[in-house]
Amino acid sequence: MMNIPYTIIFIGPQGSGKGTQIELLARVLKEKDPTNRVVDIQTGRRFRALAAKMEGYTERRVHETLDSGMLQPLFLSAMLWGDAFHQHVDPECHLLIDGFPRTVHEADVLESALSFYKRNHLIVLNLSADEAIVRERMIKRARKDDTETSIEARLQWYREETVPVLAYFRNRAQTTVVDCDGTKSIGEVHSEVLSLLGLA
Repeated sequence: MMNIPYTIIFIGPQGSGKGTQIELLARVLKEKDPTNRVVDIQTGRRFRALAAKMEGYTERRVHETLDSGMLQPLFLSAMLWGDAFHQHVDPECHLLIDGFPRTVHEADVLESALSFYKRNHLIVLNLSADEAIVRERMIKRARKDDTETSIEARLQWYREETVPVLAYFRNRAQTTVVDCDGTKSIGEVHSEVLSLLGLA
């Protein structure tokens, strides 16, 4: 039976397929529950859109740091996803999240938003993937900010800052952490996600 509403956080290294899996899951949720909205918040996409504007110092600085692979500052990350919450989230919609929390501190910040919107029950989908595989995937997708330097920097951040977030959620009440093999094909991962969520 569908747990309404879903609040699902996707965690995994860049290149593990989180964005693709969110899009596929969103389609299924819309089909199975057409009366409730599906809100998809991906901060990486929002940072790239901000950088593309090149309107002022903030946009230009984000553009520079995206290409270098620097981790974007907490205040900007929280501003982007906070604005998305403000505009689109309510207690009834299905909420799919990618790109935050990136650190345990950000997880603490996110708690205040989840409490405000009465979304305390979480599912965390951990898309695990070997670094060699995600490194190859990022190189193949040929995105401008996927330079060799930025890829290595992001993988290091993931190991040092984001992996501890999984431990945070494993110890959080009202939270289910589901481990999924992100190295499989898109279709195989999608099927596994649906099965794990009881949507198959």
